[in-house]
Amino acid sequence: MNLFKSISKSIRTVAAGIGFVAASAAMISSTAQAADITGAGATFPYPIFAKWAEDYKKATGVGLNYQSIGSSGGIRQIRAKTVTFGATDAPLKGEELDKDGMVQFPVILGGVVPVINLDSFKPGELRVNGEVLAEMFAGSINKWNDAKLAALNPGKSLPDQNITVVHRADGSGTTFIFTDYLAEVSGMWKDKVGKGAAVKWPATSSVGGKGNEGVAANVSRVKGAIGYVEYAYAKRNKIPHLALLNRDGKYVEPDDLTFAAAAAGADWFGTPGMGISLVNQRGANSWPITGASFALMYKQPADKAASAEVLKFFDWSFKNGKKQAADLDYVALPDALTEQIRSKVWSQVANK
Repeated sequence: MNLFKSISKSIRTVAAGIGFVAASAAMISSTAQAADITGAGATFPYPIFAKWAEDYKKATGVGLNYQSIGSSGGIRQIRAKTVTFGATDAPLKGEELDKDGMVQFPVILGGVVPVINLDSFKPGELRVNGEVLAEMFAGSINKWNDAKLAALNPGKSLPDQNITVVHRADGSGTTFIFTDYLAEVSGMWKDKVGKGAAVKWPATSSVGGKGNEGVAANVSRVKGAIGYVEYAYAKRNKIPHLALLNRDGKYVEPDDLTFAAAAAGADWFGTPGMGISLVNQRGANSWPITGASFALMYKQPADKAASAEVLKFFDWSFKNGKKQAADLDYVALPDALTEQIRSKVWSQVANK
């Protein structure tokens, strides 16, 4: 099977359902022998990685094998040196990078969105603020017609229906971004649950799913469910999302413009490893749960030629992949930032 014909087919058919996304990931993994570049990790950037890979293959003839296994899995794989780059939405700290001898840089921006399975409500029609959202995921708000939800949605007929929380069952950068936000806006969540790639979910009625694909599939299956996924998975599978109150007191909906607004003032090099948080940023148009996916690479890789190919892939994607990113509702990195990444980060990777 030609790897990138299968990727192309999966991109064209992903709107038909979660199963096709999972199947395309399996097809990529099953053709590892044919790939020229190897990577593994976050499911958050998988749709754009697949599209970039398809176009890069056409332009250069070089292939990509990316295993969409979650951020924690990507970190394990790069540390085990079984792939040339890892991808994570939960960035490593500077001391961890120094210990491992790695560099870290952002590759794409996007948003995490709360998604629901509730009859008769269109995307963005229901509103929540951060505190109420935290109570829903904690299980203290367990009915859709709870008074706190009703107060935020005057005139809406909310059903007397139980809320089932759907969360990631694997170590996940999407979970890290989402719980980072909840800990930022809710003292209860910060004290009771905290943030991380994996947390102990307190809601009594809850179910786990593997990958963004698994969470989206379970939300689609369970009536009354609420979950969280990277926006591309919600949009492509037509799963309604909630509107969120941002830090400036404005209700906003997720799209590439509100994600870009959240990242507009980011000080990327103010934190070792560029691992900054983009949640709960100021700005009237800022989506509150914005995040980045990061690539991890060794400064002294065992296979320098393979590392050089990875940098060529991201260099090409930064220059030529903006439209593809926008089409999938991601936000491409600004040119000024990618130039800094080339000079300040990639220069540390030995590739000759």
